[in-house]
Amino acid sequence: MLPVFAALCSVLLTSCIPASHADEAPAPRPHGAGPTIVSLNPCADAVLAEVADPAQVLALSHYSRDPRSSSMDPALARRFPVTRGTVEEVLALRPDVVIDGTFVAPATAAAYRRLGLRLETVGIAATIADSRAQVRALAALAGHPERGEALVARIDAALAAAAPPAGSAPVPAVVWQSGGIVPGQGTLVSDLLRHTGFTNFSALRGMNQADRLPLERMLADPPRVILFASASEGAQGEEDRSLSHPALAALTGTARAPFAPSLLYCGGPTIIRAAARLAEVRRALRPLAMARK
Repeated sequence: MLPVFAALCSVLLTSCIPASHADEAPAPRPHGAGPTIVSLNPCADAVLAEVADPAQVLALSHYSRDPRSSSMDPALARRFPVTRGTVEEVLALRPDVVIDGTFVAPATAAAYRRLGLRLETVGIAATIADSRAQVRALAALAGHPERGEALVARIDAALAAAAPPAGSAPVPAVVWQSGGIVPGQGTLVSDLLRHTGFTNFSALRGMNQADRLPLERMLADPPRVILFASASEGAQGEEDRSLSHPALAALTGTARAPFAPSLLYCGGPTIIRAAARLAEVRRALRPLAMARK
C-alpha cells in the first residue's frame, strides 16, 4: 500500500504535499545509522535534534521554528525540514518512525497503521524523572542510547549547579502566565521549582495545571516571587495587562522577574535553561532583600 500511494503522490507532483514542505528537498536517507524519523511533537523535536543524526530527522514540527512556541533554538530548528503534521506530508517523506503526542487523533493513528508507518507517542513530562525517561527512550529509538545518557548527564549537572545552598529555606514562587494562568501541582515546572530552591505557590493552594489565579487573590496573598511568563514581549492584549498591573508595585515584599514561556513547555534540554534561569532569580533575591533593610 505504501509504495502505491507514494508513487501516486509522485505522479501528482506536489498535490499531495502542502506548500510548507513542497519546496524542500527530501533529506538523504542514512545508511545503517538508525531509523529515519518525522517528529510532530515540539518536545520530541528538541531532544531528537541532540540525540539523532541530522540525516535521520526527515522533519520536525513547524512549532519549533516559531520563537513563540519553540522549546529549542529556532535557528537550530531551521536546519531541518518541517511539516504541518498532515498524513500526506508524513507519508511523502516515507519515514521509518513517526513521533507525535499522546493526543494524536485516533483516525490519524489508524491511517498511519494502515499505511505501514510506525507511530510512537510522547506524553507530557510531569516530573524531571519523566523527562529523563523520555530522553532515554527517544535516544534508544534513534539508535544512539549513549547520546541520551550524555544529555541526561548534562541535565543532572545543570540541576546540581542550580541547587540551593544546603539548609536554605524554600522560597514561595508563582509562575504567572497570560490571563492569570498558573501551572499548579503535577507539572514539570513545579518539580523544577522544588529542585532549584522554591516552592510552587499555586500548587500549595491546591491549583492544578492551567488553573487561573486572579489578580485580586495574588494581591491578597502574595508570594515571595512572581515569575512573569508573558505570551509576548510588550503585549497589550487584555490577557497580559494583569501581569503589569500597577497594583503589583505595592507588593514591596515580592520580587518580580521574567520567565520565558518557552521554558514551560517541555523537558529534555529545556530543563538545562529553565534550571539556570530559576537559579539566577533565586540568587538575586538575597542582594535585593539586603538593599531593602
